[in-house]
Amino acid sequence: GRFVEVAGIVLVRQRPGTASGVIFATIEDETGVANIIIWPQVFERYRRVVMSARLLGVRGRLQREQGVIHVVAERLDDLSGELAKLSEERAPQGSFHANADEARAPCEDPRDITLRRKSGIAARTARILPKGRNFH
Repeated sequence: GRFVEVAGIVLVRQRPGTASGVIFATIEDETGVANIIIWPQVFERYRRVVMSARLLGVRGRLQREQGVIHVVAERLDDLSGELAKLSEERAPQGSFHANADEARAPCEDPRDITLRRKSGIAARTARILPKGRNFH
């Protein structure tokens, strides 16, 4: 198959006893689901990423079987640090005020906005992301 790059939220990681050490992961993005096949030698190289990533980037070879997408992983990246960017609130639309405008149009202290935004992101991330069903 051709070389592809995909990324998505990790839904499941499995290592069936009958699979000779092969790990199967399922990731999902806004377009759908992809099954990731991780051979033992790739797993050894990217063990920490495979076991801990909540948002996984995968580079590998595409295989399609009856409309199901499989990617045989060659490189894996932990993109979990990017999750906060996915849930950040957009800046409010409308006019922005300079400090001198506060008498006419008082605005909130930006430090309070930042604190509230950070706590909101953490709460949304905890709600949005499923707890992974992982092998042990």
